[in-house]
Amino acid sequence: LCYMQCRCDCSYENHFFFAGGRGEDSSVIVTLPEYSAFSDIPEESLAKVLTYLTLIPRARQPGVKFIIILDRRLDTWTSIKTALARIAASFPGNLHLVLVLRPTSFFQRTVTDLGFRFSQEDFMLKMPVVMLSSVTDLLRYVDENQLTSEFGGTLDYCHSDWIVLRTAIESFAVTVKDIAQMLQAFGTELAETKLPAEGTAIMRLLSTHTDKYRKLKVYCNPFYTIEVEDSSLYLCRYTVCGQLLAQLRGMESAFDGFFEKHHLKLQQYLQLLRYEHRFQEEMVSAQIIILHGHQLAASHHYAMALILQRGNELRHRCDTLSNALRVKRAHLSRAHRLLLRLGQAQSWCDDGAYLLAQQLVDKFQSKEGAQAALKDMDRFLEGAPSLLSSGPDLLAVEFESVLTPEIQVQHQHTVVQEMIHNRQVCLRKLADKHVRPIQLVAPRAESPPRSKSPLFSPKHGKRRQEGLCGGAAVSAAGESTAAFSPAITGLLQCVLYSDYMENPALAGLLPPILRSKRNVLFGNMPEIYNFHSRVFLHDLEGCLETPEGVGACFLERKENFKVYECYCQNKPRSESLWRQYSDCAFFQECQKKLEHKLGLDSYLLKPVQRLTKYQLLLKELLKYSAGGCEGTSELQAALAAMLHLLKSVNDSMHQIAITGYQGELCDLGRVLMQGSFSVWISHKKGPTRMKELARFKPTQRHLFLYERALLFCKCREEHGEGADKTPSYSFKHCLKMSAVGITENVKGDVKKFEIWYSGREEVYAVQAPTVEVKTAWLGELRRILTNQQKHLKGLDVTHIALQSALRKELV
Repeated sequence: LCYMQCRCDCSYENHFFFAGGRGEDSSVIVTLPEYSAFSDIPEESLAKVLTYLTLIPRARQPGVKFIIILDRRLDTWTSIKTALARIAASFPGNLHLVLVLRPTSFFQRTVTDLGFRFSQEDFMLKMPVVMLSSVTDLLRYVDENQLTSEFGGTLDYCHSDWIVLRTAIESFAVTVKDIAQMLQAFGTELAETKLPAEGTAIMRLLSTHTDKYRKLKVYCNPFYTIEVEDSSLYLCRYTVCGQLLAQLRGMESAFDGFFEKHHLKLQQYLQLLRYEHRFQEEMVSAQIIILHGHQLAASHHYAMALILQRGNELRHRCDTLSNALRVKRAHLSRAHRLLLRLGQAQSWCDDGAYLLAQQLVDKFQSKEGAQAALKDMDRFLEGAPSLLSSGPDLLAVEFESVLTPEIQVQHQHTVVQEMIHNRQVCLRKLADKHVRPIQLVAPRAESPPRSKSPLFSPKHGKRRQEGLCGGAAVSAAGESTAAFSPAITGLLQCVLYSDYMENPALAGLLPPILRSKRNVLFGNMPEIYNFHSRVFLHDLEGCLETPEGVGACFLERKENFKVYECYCQNKPRSESLWRQYSDCAFFQECQKKLEHKLGLDSYLLKPVQRLTKYQLLLKELLKYSAGGCEGTSELQAALAAMLHLLKSVNDSMHQIAITGYQGELCDLGRVLMQGSFSVWISHKKGPTRMKELARFKPTQRHLFLYERALLFCKCREEHGEGADKTPSYSFKHCLKMSAVGITENVKGDVKKFEIWYSGREEVYAVQAPTVEVKTAWLGELRRILTNQQKHLKGLDVTHIALQSALRKELV
C-alpha cells in the first residue's frame, strides 16, 4: 500500500488523485491540484505515489495512456518548472499529455509565458506539455463530464471515500493471496499424506481432512458477497474485484476437484481395507467349516461322502481365490515398481533437457569448450537410471504383464537420449575439427574479401572450389546440424510447459481460462517438435559425411515444413493470450522449476526464428559448392523451396488479418501475391459513373491476388504502446478473375498497369512501388488468365465434340 504509506508519512494528503476521468483515446486522467510545497515532497515518496496511481489502470488495461492535469493557477513559474521536471523524471507510465493551468496573476502569468517559451523545447523532448490560460481552455481537451467540480466538471469524486475503497481492495487482494497460500499448503499436505494400514486411522484421517476442508470453504464463502456502492468515481473496482473473485473461484474450483479425488481415494482405500478384513474373516470361517467337516467324517457320519465333497469344494474355492489375490498383488506391486522407475526416468529426462538447453553453441567454437561439454554429458549419462540402461526389450520382458494401454512407457527418454547422442556426435566432430592445424594466409591486395568462415585456409579454399565434397562443406554441414540440437531443445521446453498444465500440483496456479486454451497458446508446437526430433534431425545426421545430400533432405521433407504455416497463423492469438496471462503465478512457477532465465515467450518465438534461418543455412552450404558439383542443383532447389515457404507464410499471415469479407476466403483458392499499391478508380458505365477528376486522386489499397479473385483492402494500423503492431485489412472490393483483363503499360509511368473488369466497365490504374514488383504481379496475372483461357478452350472442344456426337446419333 505505497499510497497509504505515503499518506501516513507525509503531510500532502489529497495532492495526487485519480478520479476516474478519461480523455481522448481513453487516456486516464491523473490530477495534481494546487500545492505550493510540491518541490518539498521526497523523491522516494513521489515515485511511490505515482507508481501506485498508474498501476491501478495498468493492471486492468496494459498499455494505457495517461493525462496529467497540473493545477498551478495560484503558483509561480519556478514551481511549475520544478513540478514538470520532477514529473518527467518520476512518472512511470505512458505519458500522453500534460495540461498545465498556468498562474492567473498578471505578473506570474507573464513570467510563465516567457519561461515556458524559452524552456518549451526541453520539456517537449521529454513529454508533451500544453499551457492553458483557464478552465475553459481545459474543456477543449477533456469533456466536462470527465472533470471534477474544481475544474468546472460534473464528475463526482470524494478523495476520502476513494482511499477507503482502495484500502478495502488492497486488503481483499492480500486476503486472496493468503487463501491461495492456504489452499496450496493444504493441497501439499493432502498429496504428501501417507496412507495408514488400519481402518480406524483412515477414518480419523478422513474426518480430519474433511473438517479442514469445510473450514476453508467457510472461510472463503464470505468473500463472494463483497458489494461496492455504484459510483462513477470507482471506475476500477469492477475489474479489480472481478479479477480477484474470478481468481479466487478458479483456485477454489481447482482445489475442490483435487480434494474430491483425494477424498474418493481415502474412501476407496478404506473400502479395500474392510474388504480385506472381511476376506480374512471369511477365510477363517471357511477353515472352521472345513475342520468341522473333518470332525464329522472322523465320527463316521452316515453322509461322510457328501461332507468330504463339500469340504473339498470349499477348499478348492479358497485356494483359487487366494491364488487370484496373490497374482493381483504381484501385478500391482510390479506396476508400482514400474511407475517409480518411470518417475526416475522422467526426472532424468527433465535434467537432460535442461543440460542441453544450458549448453551454448558459442562456447563450442573452441577445442576446450567442446571437450568440456562432452565431459558434462558423459557424467550425466553415467547417472542414467536403470530403466534406461536396461533397454526397451528387457523392460518389455520384465514388465510385460503390466504394460497395458493404461500404463505405457513414455518415449520421451528415448528422444532425450537421441538428442544427447546427436549433440555428442556434433561436439566430437567440432573438437576434432579444432585439432587440425589451421594455417592462416594473409590475402593479397587484389584478391577478393577474406571469407568469414573460421576454417579459411589455402587447403579449405581449394576444397571450396572442388565442390560440396570438400572439408569446409563437411564442417558447414556439421555446424548446421549442431545448430539444430539446441533449437530442438528450445522446442522441448515449450512441450514441458504444456505438460505442466496437466500437473495437479500446479492446478491452483493455472487460470481457469488457460485450461481450455492450451492449443491457442502453444499452437502446433508438439507437431513441429516431433518432426524435428524424430525425422528431420536424423536425415541431417546422415549428411555429416556426405553434405551433398542436404538439399535432397530439404526437398524430400518439403511438405512437412508446412507445419510452420499453421504455427505462424496462430502466433497473433498466442501472443494476445500471453500478454494477458504472462504475469500469472503458474508461468513463474514453471520458469522456476525449469530454471529458465528467459520467459516462455522467448521459447514460443523459436519456430518463427528457425523458419528464417533455413534459407541462411542453405546459402552457407551453396557458398562451398561449385556450379557442376553433385548436390548443387538440389541445394538451389531447396533454397528456392524455403524462400517460397517464407513468402507463403508471410502471405498467409497477411491474409488472416482481412476483416469484413462476406464469405469464406478459402473458396477463392490459394493466395498467390499480396502487397500495397496506389490505386486510381474510374467507372465507365452505369449509375456509379465517376468524374474524370477522380482519376487524379489515388487511394492506398492492399491487394490480395487469389487463384479465383482479386481483393482490394484498406490497411489499418494501431499505434501507441501496447497496441497490436500487426496491421489489419478492411475489405473494400472483390474482382472475379474470370472477368478481369489487364493493360500492362500505362503511358507516363513505368510502374503503372491497369486492371479492368467486365469489359472495361470498371478500370483500376495500379501503381506498384517498384518496376520489379509490377513485373512480378503482371507475370502472375498473365499466368492465371492464360490458364483460364486454356480451360475455356478445353470446355469448348468438349462441347463441340458432344454436339457432333449428338448430330451423328440423330442422323
